[in-house]
Amino acid sequence: MSGHSAAAERNKGPILEVLRALLSPGDCVLEIASGTGQHVLHFAQELPDVEFQPTEKDITGLAELVVALVAAGLENIRSPLVLDVQSEWPTMNAVDAIVCINMIHIAPWSATNDLFAGAARVLNPSRRGRILLYGPYREDGIHTAPSNEAFDAWLRQRDARSGVRDLDAVTATAQAHGFARSFVIRMPANNLCVGFERC
Repeated sequence: MSGHSAAAERNKGPILEVLRALLSPGDCVLEIASGTGQHVLHFAQELPDVEFQPTEKDITGLAELVVALVAAGLENIRSPLVLDVQSEWPTMNAVDAIVCINMIHIAPWSATNDLFAGAARVLNPSRRGRILLYGPYREDGIHTAPSNEAFDAWLRQRDARSGVRDLDAVTATAQAHGFARSFVIRMPANNLCVGFERC
């Protein structure tokens, strides 16, 4: 994690508009892989009636995230937690929604399964159990743009376990854990916002 992400700066506004339609006052949102904190800071500023729980996968990333969040001083952001989806999840109160931005393509495929398995445990059982994933996807096994195909090749060269995921494969994994795909929204730069809800 570095101090600033140009991509996060570009996409935080469009993702916020998707969240506005999904969330209600009083909701608590778990953000997985908060990174620089740019997303959660923007969302919390614009949605003051929603509470956010940011996370990072290791203590180094968490330390950088804490600095950014403390400097912002927003009261609707909880203290960040270490959360690696492929390890034991920390104890937390039930949440109403989960947001995961640009993670599943840079992690091993098994992390997608672990993400939905963990979501099934921490989402409030009395609510709809909403999950929002953002990033590039293949559709019907085909890249949606040459830039995504090049990005996929770069990811796989860097780490053979990573890569742009197929939307149908992600949907099938979600279904295996009790979630159905509820929407797909096309976003700037050939990315998708994909929503899931508890079946």
